[in-house]
Amino acid sequence: MREVLLFLVCLFASFSPLHCSQQGLIPEGDLLVLTVATKETDGFRRFLRSAKQFNYSIKVLGRGETWKGGDYMSPPGGGQKVRLLKSALEEIHEENKVILFVDSYDVIFSSGPKELLKKFQQAKHKVVFSAETLIWPDRHLEDKHPHVREGKRFLGAGGFIGYAPNLKEMVSDWSGADSDSDQLFFTKIYINPEKRKSINITVDNKCRLFQNLHGALDEVVLKFENGRVRARNVLYDTLPVIIHGNGPTKLQINYLGNYIPNLWTFETGCTICNEDLRPLSGLQESEYPVVVIGVFIQQPTPFVTVFFERLLNLKYPKNRLRLFIYNQESHHEQQVRTFLEHHESEYQGVKLIGPEEDIDPVTSRNIGFDMCRDDIDCEYFFSIEVDVVLKNEDTLRILIELNKPFIAPMLTKPGRLWTNFWGALSADGYYARSEDYVDIVQGNRVGLWNVPYVSNIFLVKADALRTDLKAPDLFESATVDPDMAFCANVRNKGVFMFVTNMQTYGRVLSTENYQTNHLHNDLWQIFENPVEWEERYIHENYSKILRDGLIETPCPDVFWFPVFSDVACNDFVEEMEHFGQWSGGANVDTRIQGGYENVPTIDIHMNQVGYDKEWQKFLLDYIAPVTEKMFPGYYTRAQFDLAFVVRYKPDEQPSLRPHHDASTFTINIALNQVGIDYQGGGCRFLRYNCSVTAPRKGWALMHPGRLTHYHEGLPTLEGVRYISVTFVDP
Repeated sequence: MREVLLFLVCLFASFSPLHCSQQGLIPEGDLLVLTVATKETDGFRRFLRSAKQFNYSIKVLGRGETWKGGDYMSPPGGGQKVRLLKSALEEIHEENKVILFVDSYDVIFSSGPKELLKKFQQAKHKVVFSAETLIWPDRHLEDKHPHVREGKRFLGAGGFIGYAPNLKEMVSDWSGADSDSDQLFFTKIYINPEKRKSINITVDNKCRLFQNLHGALDEVVLKFENGRVRARNVLYDTLPVIIHGNGPTKLQINYLGNYIPNLWTFETGCTICNEDLRPLSGLQESEYPVVVIGVFIQQPTPFVTVFFERLLNLKYPKNRLRLFIYNQESHHEQQVRTFLEHHESEYQGVKLIGPEEDIDPVTSRNIGFDMCRDDIDCEYFFSIEVDVVLKNEDTLRILIELNKPFIAPMLTKPGRLWTNFWGALSADGYYARSEDYVDIVQGNRVGLWNVPYVSNIFLVKADALRTDLKAPDLFESATVDPDMAFCANVRNKGVFMFVTNMQTYGRVLSTENYQTNHLHNDLWQIFENPVEWEERYIHENYSKILRDGLIETPCPDVFWFPVFSDVACNDFVEEMEHFGQWSGGANVDTRIQGGYENVPTIDIHMNQVGYDKEWQKFLLDYIAPVTEKMFPGYYTRAQFDLAFVVRYKPDEQPSLRPHHDASTFTINIALNQVGIDYQGGGCRFLRYNCSVTAPRKGWALMHPGRLTHYHEGLPTLEGVRYISVTFVDP
């Protein structure tokens, strides 16, 4: 009686006993996944990883063959897949064997065999194809497709599931060439009523099993729930098992593949960041992989000296590094030359291309790549633009250990959402913001991200340069810039470009408005690159002033604190001497209002060298906070009529007579060091009979200018003394 009831349930459910059994669902062991992959790409590895996640049984067809089936950019094609499938099916004799045939390079599993087989049974057909929104390659066949009450009408050949005998019947008539269209072949079978009925074919019109992305991007969103990530079709409210980035949707499948299946969740974070690593710890120096570092200088750039300092400080054996330096800017020749004079011998080898060789930037990239390609020992090429501020000294080690064919560290610009990667592309191939971009930039999502564009810095394996990326025209395009052309070609070759934000690596400088008409042009970068300016020019202990109270009081209401680094002091002195137009120290002075100076000095005003705006910015950012701390209730506007660098010399002007300053308060910064650069000097406050006779280089004296602090400059006995003086809020 139980068997009779079961048969009746099956009969009323589907009018076919095929889909019913004593066990109900099809056993997972009856499922075999067939796919075609003639080469092992990043996409193929992604496919296998997702299959392994859910314990799919996979058989790969076509390994070792040359692919002759075309590509999505030049249809038709795909006939080679049908030939391989037909051959594989001939070896399968089990009548109950269920075959899932899918592409691999652009396919991801989002759920397991149990759900797939259940949905296959619920389709009540022996063969179920994925469904398409768009018909191709022959639009004239549209009217011949069966109409459906709801959902997609058209067949997609990139994925289908069915019983082995039915699939054998379906491909039995195939005799086409490898370059023929598999899509057209299966479409013609489907639109033939007799064959459709005989083989028992349907399409997954509501995307319950398969989700093709082409023509359906607006339908698909990520669904995060209970530690899992799925793709959800919001049009039909379904959760497809298989996601296929068919046609021109490779960027979208890459985006979804950053999460599906469970590569990154809110609960776990990144689940693959510690997989397939290449640890370097424990290796002898001689065992480290050889890396060619390509340094590219293509425009005037600030802080080039600092760039080379950071390059030198990378924590990696220098005898395993070779340098390729391309410098297109004569302005930076001295900085490159100085670096090589001191450190070239530390590296395994150095190749320099200077501006005199007149080699264009694209050619230089290929020369750099070839330096690695042609060296049998080279394992990586590390490309870095000179505008990169590489703060993390372990960056190269970290990237190598992550063990990706192509990977870049995420770099930012302070106070902006700018980074060196794009999360998406617009229709014309330019920047677009992905849904997760802000979260990645702000560190709310941390991991490894497959992205469509990176710039400024990347690490690429030499194996990739010698195979997939061996073409000499990677940077060439008639329509877009070389960096965009390069990324497009890398993507089209099937190489994934990963960016990592698992650590803080550094920043990218702003090169706009960088002027080269001064000796030390970096001094003028306080607006464009304030973080780098501060790191270079502000005293390392400045932060302790407000945090720890690092302020001394050598005389009443005279405050002494560190403000400038040694580099800042040296650069200001050298800049003024380079300018050279020192005043004569006379009372008549046409530079000031009224043309007369009561207490003249030999000096150069900041506005003479075009530094008045920058100096006010310095006062506001670094002097005003100290003023407000030491003079409670007074808030400075950091206005000044006079800001200048004074030079004291025994045979020129050794001292300055007692005087008041025309200021609310005065800032006096020592720009060189007593006992080393000069003897004597200092400042005496007469009212208090108190002197500061050992001023510290880079430290500022701040004191009221009028009424109470009548003061004089003590004689300089030997050498040359330099100070910077500012009369604030006159």
